[in-house]
Amino acid sequence: MRKPTITTESGRYFLTDRIREEVNFYSTRQSAGLEPPPVQKPAHPGNRVISLPSPQEWSVKAYDLQTAIADRESHRRFTGDPLSLDELAFLLWATQGVRSVIHEAAVLRTVPSAGCRHPFETYLGLLGVAGLDPGLYRYLPLDHALVHERDIPNLSACLTAACRGQAFAGQAAVTFIWSAVMARTEWRYAEASYKVIALDAGHVCQNLYLACEAIGCGTCAIAAYNQTLADELVAVDGIEELTVYIAPVGKVARK
Repeated sequence: MRKPTITTESGRYFLTDRIREEVNFYSTRQSAGLEPPPVQKPAHPGNRVISLPSPQEWSVKAYDLQTAIADRESHRRFTGDPLSLDELAFLLWATQGVRSVIHEAAVLRTVPSAGCRHPFETYLGLLGVAGLDPGLYRYLPLDHALVHERDIPNLSACLTAACRGQAFAGQAAVTFIWSAVMARTEWRYAEASYKVIALDAGHVCQNLYLACEAIGCGTCAIAAYNQTLADELVAVDGIEELTVYIAPVGKVARK
C-alpha cells in the first residue's frame, strides 16, 4: 500500500482502521499488567464541591425519544433564561453519567466508549445556572457532583475567544468543554486510540443534543476552536490532556 503523504491523505488515513494492523497490542500498558489510569481526576483540595440532584430527585420530566430525534437541531441563539440545577444535573448525567461501577477498568456510563475507557473530563464555562456563581466548573461523574475549579474574569469574552470569535459560546447559560485524558484510552489501545476518542466525542455530544431537546434547551457543537486558548481556559497541558470538543447550551424558544 502506498504510504499517505501530507494534509488530505494524512487526514483520510486517520479515519481508516489501518493503524490497528500496525499496533502491537501485546505491548500496551494493559497487556503489561499495569493499573489503568483513574477514571476521574480528583477535585483539588480546598475547591468547593457541589452535589447534584440525582435522577430520583430532579424535576425533569420524561420526554419522548422519537420527538427529541425529530426536533433535534443546532441552536446559536438563546433566550438568556438560566438553567435550573436540576436541568444541568440532567444534562451531565445524560452525557457522562455513571450507571454502575463493575471494577476500576469498567465504569458503565450513559454513553458508549471504546473499550469502556471514557477518556473525557467535562468542564463547564458556567454563566447562567440558578444558584451557582459564574465560573469554571468540572463534573465529577463518580460522585455526580460539580467541583468549582476557579473564577475567570471576563469569562464570556474568554469563551468567545477560545471559540474563534463565535459569540454564542459566551452568550450561553453553560458551555460544555470536553477534554480527553489520553492515557485512559492509550492504556488499552496505544496508537490506535485517537480515532476512537474522536468517535467517543460524537457519542457524548449527540446525547447532549437529545437531552437539550427534553428541557427546552439548544446547543451547537463546536469543533472550530483555538486549541491554545481552549486548553488554557480549562488549565490543561494540551499534550496529556487536551480539549477536543465544545458545546454551548442555553434556553431556546419552543417551536
